[in-house]
Amino acid sequence: MNPFTTATLAWQTAFVFTLRSLQLWTEPVEAQARLTAYALEKQKAFAAGAMAAGQAALAGAAAPAVLEAALAPAHRRVRANARKLMRG
Repeated sequence: MNPFTTATLAWQTAFVFTLRSLQLWTEPVEAQARLTAYALEKQKAFAAGAMAAGQAALAGAAAPAVLEAALAPAHRRVRANARKLMRG
C-alpha cells in the first residue's frame, strides 16, 4: 500500500474522530443517535471491506491487493466524512 495513502487515511481518521468528538460534546442531546449512526457506519464499512478482501483473495490477488481491497470501503467513508466535516 502506498505510504502516502496510508498517512492520508491516518490523518483523515484522526481529523474525523476529533471533530465528531467535539460535536458530541457540544450537542449532548443528539449524542446517542449520532453514536448509533457512527457504529452502524463502521459496521457497514467493515463488512464491505471483508467482502472485498474475500473476493480479492478468491480471485488470487496478492496480499497487498487483498489489504487494499479490505481498507478501501473504510477509506472512502473516512474521506467522505472528512469532506463533509470540512464543509460544515
